[in-house]
Amino acid sequence: MLIIRFLRTGKKHQPSFKIVVVQKEKSAKAGSFLEDLGFFNPLLDKVNLKKERILYWISKGASVSDTARNLLIKNGVIKGKKVAKNKLPKKKEEVAKAAPAPEAPKEEAKTEPETPVDTQNSAE
Repeated sequence: MLIIRFLRTGKKHQPSFKIVVVQKEKSAKAGSFLEDLGFFNPLLDKVNLKKERILYWISKGASVSDTARNLLIKNGVIKGKKVAKNKLPKKKEEVAKAAPAPEAPKEEAKTEPETPVDTQNSAE
């Protein structure tokens, strides 16, 4: 499966990103991406996108990562609503595990002390 996503380049504390098409199972960092579709520099807020090629890959079935999708919507390449990447709701299962149901307090079994039975004197 193909995906359009960011490939980080640049120095420490000076990020810039290439927008690339890559196999979803492979890392884009290995340099084995299929095509370079543009770049994004968040510090200078510069964006250069190849709109025709992006639309071509989407028509061929490539999915788009959430962050790349938001960038493409912002620049008018595709239409739709942005995805609130940092505010995704938790799954119901995770919420249930995080807050376990309150347990009833355990009652201790009260045992009466046994009275010693005198077996020697009971025969009388």
